[in-house]
Amino acid sequence: MEAVHHLHGPCLVLAGAGSGKTRVIVHKIARLLQSGLEAKQIAAITFTNKAAAEMRERAKQLIGGKAARELAVSTFHSLGVRMLRTDGTRIGLKANFSILDSDDVLGVMREAGGTTDAALARRWQWAISLWKNQGLNAETAEAAATTPDEQVAARVMRLYQERLAAFQAVDFDDLITLPLALLQRDAEARAKWQATFRHVLVDEYQDTNAVQYELLKALVGERAMFTAVGDDDQSIYGWRGATIENLKKLPQDFPQLKVIPLEQNYRSTGHILRAANAVIAKNPKLFEKKLWSEFGDGEPVKLQENDSEEHEAERAVSRIQSLRGNDGRNKFSDFAILYRANHQARVFEQKLRAAQIPYKVSGGQSYFDRAEIKDLCAWLRLLVNQDDDPAFLRAATTPKRGIGHTTLAALGEFASKWKISLFEALFSPSLNTVLKGKAIEALQQFGREVSDLEHRARHTQGYEEAKALLMGWLKDIQYEQHLFDGEDSEKLAAARWGNVLDFVDWIAKRCGGQISQEAGATFETERQTVLQVAQTIAVIISLAEREGDQDVVTLSTLHASKGLEWPHVVLVGVNEGLLPFRSGDEEMTPERLEEERRLMYVGITRARSTLVVSTLRRRKKGRETVQAVPSRFIAEMKLSEQVSKEDPRERLKKLRERLVAQGPGEAPKA
Repeated sequence: MEAVHHLHGPCLVLAGAGSGKTRVIVHKIARLLQSGLEAKQIAAITFTNKAAAEMRERAKQLIGGKAARELAVSTFHSLGVRMLRTDGTRIGLKANFSILDSDDVLGVMREAGGTTDAALARRWQWAISLWKNQGLNAETAEAAATTPDEQVAARVMRLYQERLAAFQAVDFDDLITLPLALLQRDAEARAKWQATFRHVLVDEYQDTNAVQYELLKALVGERAMFTAVGDDDQSIYGWRGATIENLKKLPQDFPQLKVIPLEQNYRSTGHILRAANAVIAKNPKLFEKKLWSEFGDGEPVKLQENDSEEHEAERAVSRIQSLRGNDGRNKFSDFAILYRANHQARVFEQKLRAAQIPYKVSGGQSYFDRAEIKDLCAWLRLLVNQDDDPAFLRAATTPKRGIGHTTLAALGEFASKWKISLFEALFSPSLNTVLKGKAIEALQQFGREVSDLEHRARHTQGYEEAKALLMGWLKDIQYEQHLFDGEDSEKLAAARWGNVLDFVDWIAKRCGGQISQEAGATFETERQTVLQVAQTIAVIISLAEREGDQDVVTLSTLHASKGLEWPHVVLVGVNEGLLPFRSGDEEMTPERLEEERRLMYVGITRARSTLVVSTLRRRKKGRETVQAVPSRFIAEMKLSEQVSKEDPRERLKKLRERLVAQGPGEAPKA
């Protein structure tokens, strides 16, 4: 295979949907090892922990466990953590910096902007994130701001960054921007990391943003030994900073770039691929390619017109019941219902529950978003970085220990006055000028518990030892009792405690270097101390995807479905205003329409055997019911010659009318 054997110089693999891109990456890793590179000199970068775990497991099967463990297989963010933990001090960052999650960021943002309006702070958060992904800092963002709202957000960005520096904390965007700054400013660090990774492979390259592209360029340097694997037809994340411009830049920045298309699809039937090709053909092309398959035509793509959302959901459920059959020849997990926006899931959930069909909503609340897990993570973050004020505030008050808001407010004012962290302020000799003895004793007792736990976590390694340490700590802070005291339902409290036990086991397995199940894959990890696990836990849990092997129907947005596949797919709500999506009177620019068309293409190519494209005659818009217009993408699929639009209920009605007209004893007429 040409892509696998091209070892010298930059390479772009245009991997169409279902073309086996992971197989290409893994086999190229094997070929690089055969050419003389060591496993630790190869970096494979992807976008989710699930994809990284799958890639490492498949590499293990091909090159063996030892070599697979030495590979640098990670997300962009995990690689950024590794670089900053190693060399962050070169740009003024402590080695034990904290990584703030989205909720922490929102809290800091509200404080920086002086507002209690969470919605306003969230808009600032999004604006600042997009600026960072474009490579802008507070100063350049303020210069680029064109509206009053943007100018306010840029000023908040400056204050927000000052607070992050004081907390010795970073947000997720900083995990890309700061490693890039390190490589751009420090020639010694740049030479070191370029020597560390002799070949870099990037999966889902079309999803990179401007800063990730610059980081790749800085990592590979003039040697330009890299393989980018992506598909311009599946670039659907422009709203969060990803830019298709990165594909355009590659041949400009690397004139020697080798472009290799993968056009054979190993997933879908001919009818499905022809529909996908017809839709995406309407978009301008960066690189020409056309998917084909050896699976034969299969069933025609079905276009289904429905009276309403309820009718659409009923028919989707009926199709699942029909195809599954009484003999269970298809599993529930063989089916997916895909839609453009989260709010569309509600009616399908209702109908699935009524039919007693198990389902999951992809993109729902993560295991790691649960309050009890966030509580424990606050403690773990504080072990790593005692300057992490957001973690301090949560850990000090959960479970309650006699430290109230008045005490914390006084402590905060004292720490701000002397420009120290809340934790450092605990043991200041002059703290008694703002707090009384009882409050100081409660605070210092908490500080001693954190320090003691940090010392033990630094020296505890192995599964049994780590589990014993964590369970002892939970007993000491009476966390189980805290959960049961805080819930009216004993059953709910027990479920939350069960989540805590699962989390403890998860950490202990990472400490023990045992074979573990994570993100749908089984792989082996190195032995680590509890503190080492805590150092990376914010990235691990924030990017984790806990997709198990449950036998359930999947409900998913089109964005969340990318990278997945099912034998049977129902693509619902394919109407103007939904797909392509349009909010109110917003303008549908050519660029927006092209991205929406790529989203339709992604939805079509999730299907392996059968695909139903479902559209509405009438749909709800706010409190009103309005006439619905089929999506322009349906006409672009060119289905008219192969699809019957007749409602099965109408066919059944006509058959009954014929039987009545024929009378008893007559043979049915064709």
